[in-house]
This record gives sequence, structure tokens and C-alpha cells, in this order.
Amino acid sequence: MSEASVTVMNLPRRDAQDKLRGRTKYTNDRARPDMLHAVLLRSTVPAGRIVRLDVSPALAWPGVRAVATGADAPGLYGIGIADHPLMAIDTIRYHGEPIAVVAAETEEQARAALAAIILEIEPLAPVLTMAEALEPGARLIHEDWRGYEVITEGGARAGNIAWEAKSSRGDVDAAFARSDVRIVESSFSVGRQSHVPFEPRVAIGSWEDGRAHIQTSTQVPWTVRNVTGRVMQLPPGRVRVTVPPVGGGFGLKFDASIEPITALLARMTGRPVMLENTRQEEMATCLCRENAEIRIRSAVTAEGEIVGREAVVLMDCGAYGGEQVFLTTMTAHTLGGNYRVGATRLVSRAVYTNTPPNGAFRACNGVYNTFALERHTDEICDFLGLDPMEFRKKNVLGDGDFGPTGQVFEDDVLAPMLDRMETLRAKTGTLERKADGRLYGMATTVGTWFVFTGPSAATVNLNADGSATLVTSGVEIGSGTMMQSLPQIVAGQLGLAPHQVIVREADTDAAGLDVGVGGGRTTVSIGAASVAACAEVKEKLLRAAGEMLQTRPEDLVLRDGRAEISGRPGSGATIPAVVAHAQATTGPITGSGAFTAKNTPAMAGCAMGHFIDALDIPVFVVHEAEVAVDPDTGHVEVLAYRVVQDVGRALNPRAIMGQIQGGVVQGLGYALHEEVTITTDGRIAQNDFETYRLPLAGDVVPVAADLYEGAPSLGPLGAKGAGEVPILAVGAAIACAVSRAIGKPVRQLPLTPPRVLGLLHDREPQPDFPHIASGWAANTLG
Repeated sequence: MSEASVTVMNLPRRDAQDKLRGRTKYTNDRARPDMLHAVLLRSTVPAGRIVRLDVSPALAWPGVRAVATGADAPGLYGIGIADHPLMAIDTIRYHGEPIAVVAAETEEQARAALAAIILEIEPLAPVLTMAEALEPGARLIHEDWRGYEVITEGGARAGNIAWEAKSSRGDVDAAFARSDVRIVESSFSVGRQSHVPFEPRVAIGSWEDGRAHIQTSTQVPWTVRNVTGRVMQLPPGRVRVTVPPVGGGFGLKFDASIEPITALLARMTGRPVMLENTRQEEMATCLCRENAEIRIRSAVTAEGEIVGREAVVLMDCGAYGGEQVFLTTMTAHTLGGNYRVGATRLVSRAVYTNTPPNGAFRACNGVYNTFALERHTDEICDFLGLDPMEFRKKNVLGDGDFGPTGQVFEDDVLAPMLDRMETLRAKTGTLERKADGRLYGMATTVGTWFVFTGPSAATVNLNADGSATLVTSGVEIGSGTMMQSLPQIVAGQLGLAPHQVIVREADTDAAGLDVGVGGGRTTVSIGAASVAACAEVKEKLLRAAGEMLQTRPEDLVLRDGRAEISGRPGSGATIPAVVAHAQATTGPITGSGAFTAKNTPAMAGCAMGHFIDALDIPVFVVHEAEVAVDPDTGHVEVLAYRVVQDVGRALNPRAIMGQIQGGVVQGLGYALHEEVTITTDGRIAQNDFETYRLPLAGDVVPVAADLYEGAPSLGPLGAKGAGEVPILAVGAAIACAVSRAIGKPVRQLPLTPPRVLGLLHDREPQPDFPHIASGWAANTLG
């Protein structure tokens, strides 16, 4: 595709005015007078057996039209393994788990009826930590785990380990046995992070013509369709999902936990039903970024060559496998990324606990794996007396290097990006002077992520006025991709202005399969499908114009809303005139396209239990932070932040810069402020905006960014997704900078003032994980 196929521009958000003025209609704005309101009865214990559940008193309550329990939709769903019921049937596995749901004329009536339900639970001793879950003889959270349907083959499972993925390349034992290496070992731990989008999860279900129709705030309409069909024992074709504008997602809305419930109640009542989480429900059952424990060691020569590396990552998936089963894959590509390593052996395990399920969150486990890898890298440099920047320049992945699964990387990207960071720093200057006597630190870190491709489909229809309508299952979750990059791509292919491209809301009845919005994939996958659809439209359009103008189609070009004769600006006919001619002679002009992954090969036998063996579109970042640490309070101030980001080709620099600024601020929250704790009775303690410390306006630091273009990409016009990766290396950069400022190893996040003070005064215990087997990654399940 030639670069002339799209015009690079700082395109503004077309939906900005409506959102700022409150005119955008989100899912809960679409309530109707005849709609019922649903409320969930949730468990108040983290583990137990349901002894008695009597919903008849609620059914007799005024205004109540239906009550449903897990017995009404007994099918199990999940990713990789089907282990998740829609509502608890006989076993309670976490505090807040849905047990029953009431639909009534008003929410107040539903809540009153909820209190009338008779529920008796025999409590069980909860297993709240991964260390407890992995103890010999630990109580099984899923006693019948062997009987679950395995949807995706390949991952090992055992007891409270929901899934294990591993990668192995080269002779790791021989690397560690070499006489010329020093062995550096580190352990790290991270807590959970809550997504807190402004709009909580909400869905409206109705039953129309013998089919379920769900309007929902989701990132994955086809997942909602398929899960609803599965648990309701319906063919997926009997489920339609439409998606209004979404008030933020960040990965939270990758699940399908409430949508099937609304469809079930709608079928029972014949009325539309709305179910919306309260803020407290949302945060108490919120599919956080998971807490994790990482143990990593490396064999390094005195000259700084990494000859061997092995690591174990334990990911707390909570009560159900969910997305963590899929995310075990990421460890190989993030903890095993960044650097050239002689031999590697990496294991990632998703561990069941009696805590609320965790889920995907922007850059997923890459955020904490990058933190662990970059801190470990600094510890290597400290141990061997090497300069951290020079060590990185020497060892970052480059052209022809092997990844942990044997993938061969193309082109040198990270090393030139490190050079660009030094140029950016020289341009902006450093701010050590602003430390004002506080402890000052600066650190540069790198990160490797990828664009998740997967299948996408698109249809483009040309309208009589010359505009184009783009029909996909893509969802606008607030990043602007559906409102900016896709209209820009389609317009560039068809000689239109971006405002002439209408983007239809996602509708699984109207658009083809799409795996969802996330992983930086929308611009790439849906963009590529849209380019393919435009190629069909363009061929039909030029053929019709050629008939009108008595000119060969190959002598025509589409430009500025016209089909022009090449080399003669202003000649030819307007696109509306050509469309009118086509409609009268051959029919409407429309085109469809599809895209899926290239399937970049991994080395045979190197990846086991992985959903993605190799990276089709790797994405790299370099982050740099300057911090000042108050030795009296432990408060960390970020003085300056710089980013060099691999973008492939920047079609809309303004939009990318916005994503970088937002991702960095979200990462600062993870690094410094946001802490989720589990109480002794299994509850998430921080369940509102008063108890959960989000970054405030005073915490925001302007980000100086350099967009690195030219790295290889399968994306349309050379583009890469830019929304996922900006958060990737923030925790790493802050932790490394704070460690240098205070002269102490940093091995935990977030770096709250009490934790920093503990580090300064040697009162903060360092992570130690005896439950990670002494055999390291060699001691695996399968």
C-alpha cells in the first residue's frame, strides 16, 4: 500500500463535542419506561457451600416479575477452560459472587425483594493467597477441575493451578553451569490495579422474535454473543449484540458476566431488562489487573553477555481462570523480551484463590513483567559494575536475534530508540535542580509488547451523497480509534475527507466476526479489513466511472471526492454522480474485507500452553523518568517523563500523543498510588473513589514524546496500535529511578510513601517466595 493512500493529519475527535456536552447516549441512557430493573444477590463470604436457596419470598414481593438462579443457566464458560458459571450453583468461590438476580419494575423494589431471599451458606476456610493455594494438601477451590471442558488444548493444569504456559529455548542448565558467569537472582511482587472507567458495566437485554438482543457496554460483542448462547444453551445465531458508545474499558469490559443474565430475565418476562453495577459492585468484583509474584535469575558474563535466564511468574486469577489463562502466554513475550539471551526457560502459572476474579488491563501482565525485568536488569548492572544504559544498548533485541520461543526478530529498533531517547533528553534538558535537596534519581527502561491481531471483518457502503458507511464489530471505548484512525484510513483509500466516513455502532447481526477491541489491534486488524473492503469498493467505483467517462479505470484516480482522469485535477465526475450511475445500472457499490494474523513462526517445541506462540507485530518502547524522593515523608514526585514509542507509521500524531499522555498517567497510578488489598474475609477493601487512590490533577506530569517510525508492521499503511503500549514501562521507569534515588533495591509496587519510607529505613520486607519450587522453571506441570 503506497503512502499516498492516506494523508497524515492531526485529526480531531469527531465525538468530542457530544461527549463534553453530555449528548452522547451510553447504554444506561437508553432506558425505556417499560424496562425492568435487575439487581444481583451476591455472596458475603469468600468460600462456602449453598445449603438452602429459597427465592419464593422474593417472587411474592410487589413489583417483582422474575427471579433467576444459576440453575436457570447452568452452562459453564471461560477462556481455555470452561470453569465459570453465570451464577453460583452449589459452591461459593469469592466474596461478591452472584447467586441470584431479581427483576422488578423499579430498582428499589428489586433491592427490597433481594433481602427477602432465604440463603443459607456453609462457610469454608477461604484460600486467599497463592502461597496458601500452592501448599501441599491445600483445599481445592475447584474440586471437579478435571471434569471441566478444555476449550483450548496445550496448557498443563493441576489442583489450584488453572493453567501453565512455558517457553524453553537452548540449554539453560548448561548456561548456568558455566564457570565464567555470575548468577543474579531477584524476586518481585505487585498488587492489583482497578480499571475504574467512569461508566460501570451495564447491559440491557430484550427478547425479540425468539432471539436475545443485548445492548451492552462491552469491548467484545462477539464474545458476549457466544457466551450468552453457551450458558443459555442457544445457538449463537439466536443472540444479537449491539454496542452503544462505551464510557471507558481498559480491558475491564472483556468479560461477559452480566449480559447473559439480562437475556435470561428478558426471556423469562418478555420485557426488556437493565442490569447495572453500582460503583461499589464494580470495584469489589472488578476484574483487576492481577497481583503477581515473579522470581527471575540470569547467568551473565563479566563483559555483560546474558547467556541464560529462567523465571517463574505466578498470576492470581482469583476464583476462575478467565483471562488469566490466556494471559499466561504474555510472560514469554514480555519477561522474555527486551534482551538477547542465550538460553531461556520461562514458566507462567495462573493460580486459583478465593478472591474476586482478575482480568485483562491495558498491556496486561506486560506492565509488571517489564517492571521485574528492568529492575532485574539494573540489579545485574549493579552487581557487575556495568553502566545501565550501555548494558541495554549492548543487549537489546535486534535484527536476527531470537526471542524466548525461538522467533527471529526483524530489524534493529530498540537500540536506535535508546539513541533517540538520549537526543530527546538533550533537547528537553534534565530537572535535577528541581529536586530541591530531595533524593534525585533518573532511569531509562525499555519494553517489548505486541499488537494482538486476530480475525476482523469490515464492510464499506458508498452512499448516494458520496459519503461512505463503515460497518464493523469494532467498538469505540474512548480511545478514538473508531472515530479517528478508521475514518482516516477509509477516506484515504476512497479519495474522501475523514468526516465523510460514517462509522456504524457495532452490531453482530450486521458485521462479521471480530475478537474485540484491545491489545492495540483495532487500527491494525479492523484497519486492514477496511482497506480490503475499500479495494473492492474502489474497483467497482472506478469501473462505473470509466463507463461514464469512456475512460479506462486504470487511468482514473480517486481524489477530493471525485473520480478524476490521472494528471488532470478537477476532471472526471463527482463520486455522488458515479454512485448514482452505478445504482441505476449495476446496483449499489459496496465491498467487504477480512483480516487475520500472519502466524509468525516460533521454533518447534519452544512454546507450550501458549495462545500466541510468536509476535506478529512486536511494538517497542523506551521510557525515562526523573524523580525526587522526600526522605522525611517517602513521597515520590515525578519531575519529568520522556517516551520514545515505536508507532510503525504515525497516521494521526495528535491522537497518538494523547494515548501516550493518558497511558503514562495511568501507569503512574499503578507505580505510585493505586493499591488494592484483600481483607481477611476475602473482600476488596478499596471499593469506591474515596478509598482507592487514583492519580489526581496534581499528579499529572507533561510527557515529552518522540514517535519512532519505520519499524516493520503488518498493519495498514505501516501503522501499529498505539493505545496499549504507553503504560507498559511506566512502573519500570519509576521503580528504577526511585531505586537509584534512595540507593535501595525496589522489588514491590506501588511505591506508596509508607513503602518508600520502609525501604529508606530498611523496614520493608523484600519479597521471598518459598512456594515457587526450588527447581525453578524446570519443575513444571507438563
